[in-house]
Amino acid sequence: MKKLFLLFVMAFISLSAFSQKYACVDTEYILNSMPEYKQAQKELEEVSIQWQKEVEEKFVAVDKLYKAFQAEAVLLPNDLKAQKENEIIAAEKEAKDIQKKRFGNNGDLTKRRSELIKPIQDKIYNAIEKVAQEKNYSVVFDKASGATILYVDSKTDISNLVLAELGYKINTPNR
Repeated sequence: MKKLFLLFVMAFISLSAFSQKYACVDTEYILNSMPEYKQAQKELEEVSIQWQKEVEEKFVAVDKLYKAFQAEAVLLPNDLKAQKENEIIAAEKEAKDIQKKRFGNNGDLTKRRSELIKPIQDKIYNAIEKVAQEKNYSVVFDKASGATILYVDSKTDISNLVLAELGYKINTPNR
């Protein structure tokens, strides 16, 4: 799929290369140059660690219940054994539910990441759009996205212009 997209992009560029201007940005570089992104990443890491501890505590509790059950299972009547087994199963289900709630596809961590990172991404994309319109670029590629670009001339990289538009100091002079 990437090869097909790259082929399409190359064909598009070759057909319209004489009439349009192109540029690229490195969104990874831009994000890493923004203090609010670094703060958001730090906050996500902290909350992730906190939630991971919460999940681990639940699984440790399940393990303790299971070990206690194993130690006394020989002495318990069958109805009490069944009751203890059901308690262990319920505790394990609760631990797994908390794990899914915190770290699942639509879990708390995903939601929090969206709350923190989406506004920063929107800010960047608005700045890219503004710079592209001011500089009359027809297409702006993101060289941080992987194999969509094989070669980038540094003269076409407008990352520093986007950072300036956002009001940030340029990190390296040779970009």
